Amino acid sequence: MESKPLLSTDMPLLKLFRRGKVRDIFDLGEHLLMVSTDRLSAFDVVFEEGIPHKGIVLNQLASFWFEETKHIISNHFVTTDVCAFYPELSQYQPMLEGRSMIVRKAKPMDFEFIVRGYMMGSAFEQYSRDGSIAGKEYPKGLIQGSKFQTPIFTPSTKSHRGHDVNISLHELQDSIGEDKAKYIEEKSIELFAFASSKAFQKGILIADTKFEFGFIDDEMILIDELFTPDSSRFILKKDYEIGYVDRSMDKQFVRNFLIQTGWNKEPPPPALPLDIIQKTSERYLEAYHSLTGKALVL
Repeated sequence: MESKPLLSTDMPLLKLFRRGKVRDIFDLGEHLLMVSTDRLSAFDVVFEEGIPHKGIVLNQLASFWFEETKHIISNHFVTTDVCAFYPELSQYQPMLEGRSMIVRKAKPMDFEFIVRGYMMGSAFEQYSRDGSIAGKEYPKGLIQGSKFQTPIFTPSTKSHRGHDVNISLHELQDSIGEDKAKYIEEKSIELFAFASSKAFQKGILIADTKFEFGFIDDEMILIDELFTPDSSRFILKKDYEIGYVDRSMDKQFVRNFLIQTGWNKEPPPPALPLDIIQKTSERYLEAYHSLTGKALVL
């Protein structure tokens, strides 16, 4: 299994579409080639160090969930066998193997759609300040890790540079229309409920996750990534039961370390110690194996 993190791709014969915080995306005409690097982004800042195996976990876990949920809503995923689909990519196979997928080209929406099953992250921070989440008041006395009676839908603006901003459902409706907002809310909660049920059977709680949607012609589809350790909080059921809600199997482990350093969440980021890098990698690998029951394919 590879150990040296891949921080950037170098494929000069391909047309670069965009370099995101984690993914390098290339334009293939009708399709896009998405390559998941091992870059780490926390608090919307990209770090100098990479996390071994991270990109492979992200790519293969996303493809797993795209296949599992396509009966709920169509998505942009085509294949992870990129060199068979586009033979001209074979010259880059060592770089692409395990960490790339072909997707249909869609027009993304400028929002992220978060579903929360448990009180954590920015929702807990907002609730602690004024008792509200995404513009809605919640009962007093909730603590970090409290389970919501039903999952809640909390949209946010999407920023490629800087921080995302949480908005209310009413603000989303004003931006995209009531019908679209209602459809996205319903599909997001349905996706969350489906994956949460399957994960629970594997001993994992999905505390929260984010979705992105886009359009191909007039069809709204699911895009980007899906139920990965970058887009979700995964907590072992056995840890939650004894109160360890901070022992998540995702990059929250890194966030916790960074908060302890007193970093102001603005560039440049602090250096990550080797043990933090290794333990983060182990959490990503454990999440993949637990959720899929499969060994990581390289």
